[in-house]
Amino acid sequence: MRKTARFPVEGANSLWQLYRTVSFFKVVKNFIVIQIARYTPFLTVKNWLYRHLLKMTVGDKTAFALMVMVDLMFPERITVGRNSVIGYNTTLLTHEYLIDEYRLGSLDIGNEVMIGANSTVLPGVTIGDRAIIAAGTIVNKDVAPGTFVAGNPMRVIYSAEEMKMRNSKDLNGR
Repeated sequence: MRKTARFPVEGANSLWQLYRTVSFFKVVKNFIVIQIARYTPFLTVKNWLYRHLLKMTVGDKTAFALMVMVDLMFPERITVGRNSVIGYNTTLLTHEYLIDEYRLGSLDIGNEVMIGANSTVLPGVTIGDRAIIAAGTIVNKDVAPGTFVAGNPMRVIYSAEEMKMRNSKDLNGR
């Protein structure tokens, strides 16, 4: 189960009540920063924008590809470890605005994680070190370290142990 806090709302759906949960000016600032980061080809500039203007925790040598969309409302809840790759057009979410409630959850991505293009990572998820997320995956639950996952719904393709065995076979030529 994802680790999210639930906040009930009454009346119109929670998205209509957005500015009761987050400042209008924060949303405008974040929108501008995120759009600049999505289109810049310079990894050091992207990481600087994420760290200093959005207050995300981003490890050294982490690479966000073009068009990555980080959470607009609560990007400060995103942590990405060192030397990870976030693929083209991936979405990293820390909020869900629903009909009767909204949910907030942190997003913790480990070291040396590979997230393939066009993936979506939902709030309240932890992705362990050296995990691999295939392109187009909807990450709706935690991913154990060293595991390879894919699909919608997400499923484990190789466990960490199977990945080690597979890699050792590849290295030994068998």
